[in-house]
Amino acid sequence: MRDLWTGYHKEPVLTGVSLRVERGSMVGVIGPNGSGKSTLIKTILGLVKPWRGEINVLGGPAQAQRRKIGYTPQTEAVDWDFPVTVADVALMGRYSGRGIFRRTTAQDRDASMAALQKVSMYELQDRLIGELSGGQRRRVLLARALAHNPELLLLDEPMAGLDATAQHQLLDLFDQLRDKDGTTVVLSTHDLSCVSSRCDQAACLNRRLVAFGPPSEVLNEKVLGETFGTHLLLVHLDGHAYAYQHHTHDGDGNGQGTGGK
Repeated sequence: MRDLWTGYHKEPVLTGVSLRVERGSMVGVIGPNGSGKSTLIKTILGLVKPWRGEINVLGGPAQAQRRKIGYTPQTEAVDWDFPVTVADVALMGRYSGRGIFRRTTAQDRDASMAALQKVSMYELQDRLIGELSGGQRRRVLLARALAHNPELLLLDEPMAGLDATAQHQLLDLFDQLRDKDGTTVVLSTHDLSCVSSRCDQAACLNRRLVAFGPPSEVLNEKVLGETFGTHLLLVHLDGHAYAYQHHTHDGDGNGQGTGGK
């Protein structure tokens, strides 16, 4: 990305963002709610068009590279009551390569089953997605994203709402995809602990890019203060560290929690 500006309905969300993600690395995008994390991912995916600046994905325009990109949305964007099985969802990941109205092939089915095996959901292939736990649902979405063997994996809040065990299992899987398969992984998250311990680079975002670099260098008090605002409390719980923003203008006195280091 070079001097990227974009937003919705003439309201800017990202301003002057420039960064370079190396192939085969894992990057954690962190920032408060409304900071533009999801917009950044959707711009890389080609769902949101830049207003200004340029973006180059895997050597070409974002729209032209869609078949090389895997994407998992936030779980809130998924209708979990829709009557489809785990196998059905994984097979949906092959649509980008064959078109939605073309008949699936044996190769498509084999690839989707291989993706389910990779995320340890093969044994549950006949289960309805509405019957799954939160961690299992994330794995199924990941299988859908992996079914067409992407070079770049974009994950929007993949660990939100999961317990510590499920989070670690997903992070181990992300490590495997990066280290063994050479997949480039970009994930947005509220948990800075996982970024600090697992990611090669951290992108601190609050409508602009506050800092970008190795977590050991950029996740410091100054950068976190600029990223999350001045009303920042760091609380350690269950082996994780969380940054809590306290908004004095909320009226009810409630703070807004977001993962931190």
